[in-house]
Amino acid sequence: MTTSNAGHAQTMALQGLANGVTRALMHVPLVSRGIGKRLVTLYVVGRKSGREYSVPVAYTKHDGALLIGTGFAWGRNLRTGEPIEIQLQGKRRTADVRVISDEAGVIEYYDLLCRDNRNFANFNNIGFTAQGDPDPEHMKKAFEAGARVFLLTPR
Repeated sequence: MTTSNAGHAQTMALQGLANGVTRALMHVPLVSRGIGKRLVTLYVVGRKSGREYSVPVAYTKHDGALLIGTGFAWGRNLRTGEPIEIQLQGKRRTADVRVISDEAGVIEYYDLLCRDNRNFANFNNIGFTAQGDPDPEHMKKAFEAGARVFLLTPR
């Protein structure tokens, strides 16, 4: 798959509305358990504004942590060693943050994310090779476009 947007995360039409509906569903006890197997809400505090943003994102479980990747600007507000509040499977809790921002690390973890969640790959315009592997060039382009990876360890 070769596209001009390879590796660039895309914003869906009506993204704000979709995020609002998702956030609401994640507060419904029985529903949150089902969709919480793949989604977590991050409560990100803006570095400059101090405003709290709630961001529902897909995650992959990896070595006892939640693995998240994004190329969107909200990711710059997360820092290694600074805990974050999350809503996971209907419960709000604190999670420790480890940021991966080097090229080799981002590509390694994006590979895991893409293999585990094809929707993540599609959303980030990462195609697959004929052998079924995430396209290394697309992941490199994601890194070049600002992709970062976060390992969140819930307390």
